Amino acid sequence: MDHSEMIEYVRGQRAGTVSTIGPGGAPQAAYLTLAITGRGEFVFDAKPDSRKVANLRRDGRIAIVVGGADGTTLQCEGATDFPAGTGLDRCKAAYLAAFPEFTESIDGGGVVVLRVVPTWARFGDFRSGTPELREIRLP
Repeated sequence: MDHSEMIEYVRGQRAGTVSTIGPGGAPQAAYLTLAITGRGEFVFDAKPDSRKVANLRRDGRIAIVVGGADGTTLQCEGATDFPAGTGLDRCKAAYLAAFPEFTESIDGGGVVVLRVVPTWARFGDFRSGTPELREIRLP
């Protein structure tokens, strides 16, 4: 899997599990909808007072797992931020292209938009007798 195939994979899956670091250092995970930009930035939204937002404001490191049900997975690690300006516009556009039903909450300010730039990614295919794991070269 290359970078462009990773983007298409995430677009096809549309959801995943994100894991953040809680205040005491323990992991905290949540399953949620995920979009991805043409640059390969993961995008999701969250309530401003959620645990994940508090965790990511304190420590932007994140892990994401996408897939699983079909015997394939994408594991990623990266850095999260809260985009502004043209970055926010690009992330909102990618998210709303995938999930137009969330336009009101995004435009109404009921949620914040978060961006994850992956620093490491690995695709796993477990559908045959011999699992295949491939690191993805990121730009």
